[in-house]
Amino acid sequence: MKRERFQSRLGFLLVSAGCAVGIGNVWKFPYITGENGGGVFVLFYLLFLVIMGVPVLTMELAVGRASRKSAVLSYKSLEPSGSKWHIHGWFCVAGCCLLMMFYTTVSGWMLGYFFKFAAGAFTGLEGEAVDNMFFEGMLGNPTEMTIWMVATVLVGFLICSFGLQKGLERITKVMMVGLLALIAVLAVHSLTLPGGLEGVKFYLLPDFRRAAEVGLGNVITAAMNQAFFTLSLGIAAMEVFGSYMNRDHTLTSEAIRICSLDTFVALMAGLIIFPACTAYGVRPDSGSSLIFLTLPKVFLNMTGGRLWGALFFLFMTFASFSTVIAVFENLQANCIDNFGWSRKKATVINCVLILIASFPCVLGFNVWSDLQIIGGRGVLDSEDFLVSNLLLPLGSLVYLLFCVSKWGWGYDKYLAEVNAGEGVKMPRWLKPYFLYVLPVLILVILIQGLIPS
Repeated sequence: MKRERFQSRLGFLLVSAGCAVGIGNVWKFPYITGENGGGVFVLFYLLFLVIMGVPVLTMELAVGRASRKSAVLSYKSLEPSGSKWHIHGWFCVAGCCLLMMFYTTVSGWMLGYFFKFAAGAFTGLEGEAVDNMFFEGMLGNPTEMTIWMVATVLVGFLICSFGLQKGLERITKVMMVGLLALIAVLAVHSLTLPGGLEGVKFYLLPDFRRAAEVGLGNVITAAMNQAFFTLSLGIAAMEVFGSYMNRDHTLTSEAIRICSLDTFVALMAGLIIFPACTAYGVRPDSGSSLIFLTLPKVFLNMTGGRLWGALFFLFMTFASFSTVIAVFENLQANCIDNFGWSRKKATVINCVLILIASFPCVLGFNVWSDLQIIGGRGVLDSEDFLVSNLLLPLGSLVYLLFCVSKWGWGYDKYLAEVNAGEGVKMPRWLKPYFLYVLPVLILVILIQGLIPS
């Protein structure tokens, strides 16, 4: 079967950025920034994105574009004869499955909150009643969570069933344009709120005294972790889109554009949240509760809060769903490549499997709420731990070593692929950094993630 290709370069950039843009950008990034003192964290985040995120992203894309295949077969086609690098490809497939086992539920929360705000379910609520809308109305209600999760999975696979160009690329273009329009409208609205500029100062102006209160080492570590995880590298989520690319542009150029769009969304999410928090006297460091507990109360105090709340959660839905369908496409491609299935067959089987596999996460907040799996963590946190703390950093390290070591694909072949086309070239003199420094940075992230907090 002839390999599908993106219809346009814009399609590739928006789909790849859509895969990167997700909950980590618009949920985790703002509250991590708040917890780590604001502007100084953002400064280090941008630094680590350049020195870690961009290089590893080029490597994943290079493996995909050079092989024209998905995870497992890409390794097989590029690895030296007799080597076993392709085993990591199966871990990539497992990682994508594991990611979707909880990501579909969280994406369903965003969808549910959009409809709740749009329907006026929050109107007139305050304080504990707003909290109960999440704890009892969502987490404590397996039926409702199931509805939103199933809707996310079915719609996602329906889109992927139409193919790369007619399904994923066409829909992602619409969603990403909608996401960018929504984020611009929401950011402008937040910036015009009385007292909102104080939130901008906290967010973007570096204050090392504030960072020292948190601990500069903690700030730097948190920034390195967030910069690394924001692109979801290491489980071939990006690799498959490399396999659909042409060779007109260098991969460094494309990686910079993807990272830039991903970062733009993250920074703009902060411009929505921080001014709104300061305008209404809410602490921006309220952790993971920021989205579902804190911000709804902020919206309810605004003029037209029902509208602004609905638009915000529509934006969150687009951000999370763009990742969902991108990873679904990865699963589709692996089944088509490895088993010779038709796209229709791959759609049906993957859809059923992901639906079944997603139920433990749904039930983990209610029926199975006493179930603890890894280190006292519930179902969702255990699944997230395996993906974020183990598979992503370890997988990125494998991609790095495969591309730069003499036992893998090799630096010369990687460099030839990454520099094919017009645009920014990856310099040869970076090889010592890729061989000796970048692996250590990734190992630091891996070890930190495995150490009990």
